[in-house]
Amino acid sequence: MLALCPYPDCRLIYRTDRNDPSARVAKCTHCGRLGTLRSSKIWRKLLANVIVRQKHGQVHFAPDTVEPIGPLSAIIEDIRSLMNVGSIFRTADAAGISQLYLCGITGCPPRKEIAKTSLGAENSVTWEYFAHPLDIIISLKRRGVTVLALEKTDKSRPLPDLLAEGTISKPLCFVVGNEITGVSPEVLAHCDQVCHLPMKGCKESLNVSVAFGIAAYLLELFL
Repeated sequence: MLALCPYPDCRLIYRTDRNDPSARVAKCTHCGRLGTLRSSKIWRKLLANVIVRQKHGQVHFAPDTVEPIGPLSAIIEDIRSLMNVGSIFRTADAAGISQLYLCGITGCPPRKEIAKTSLGAENSVTWEYFAHPLDIIISLKRRGVTVLALEKTDKSRPLPDLLAEGTISKPLCFVVGNEITGVSPEVLAHCDQVCHLPMKGCKESLNVSVAFGIAAYLLELFL
C-alpha cells in the first residue's frame, strides 16, 4: 500500500509491504522514522480537510503564527466519535482549557452530533484543525510549551505522581488519542512526558472523553 510520512519535514509518499491490516506502524523509506501507517488515500482526505478549514479561518499552515497560547491546551488526535468530541468541548469550556487542536480524523464543528453533547461549547472554546498532531506539537515545543501525553505505556507515570513531584508545569498541552489505538507512536516520541490515570478495577482504560475530563481538572487545579 502507499503511505505518507507524518513528519512535516518529510511527508514522502512511499510504498510499504505492510499488507497486514492490523499493522499500525511503518518506517519511512526516506527519513527512516517510525509513524502511524495511513494510506495515501486517507492522507489526501486529511489534507483536503486542512484546506476546507483554512477557508473558514480554522487552521494555520504556519503554526508559529498561532496566538495566543494559553496556560493549558489540548491536542485531540483521531477521535472517531463525534459525541466524544462534543463532550470534550463541553469539558474544555468548564475546565478553562484555552485551546483545542483537533487532528487527524477528529471531527470538527459544525456537526449536529458534536453540538448534541457540546451544548454550544464549540462556540466558546478556541479550536483549530491540523492534519497531524506533529504539525502543531513541534511548534509548541519550540515556544516553550510542555507536551504531555495521556496514554498507558510501559514507561508512563501516574498523573497524580507527576503533579505531586512538580515535574510538569504550565504552559502545558496534553494529548489524548484514538478510542482504540490511543496516542500514535510518533506523537508519543515527541512528548516531553507520558502519563496515565490509575485504574483500580479490572478495566485498563476509561472512555476518552471521561479521561480527558479527569486530566483537565487535575491539571487545572494542581498546576
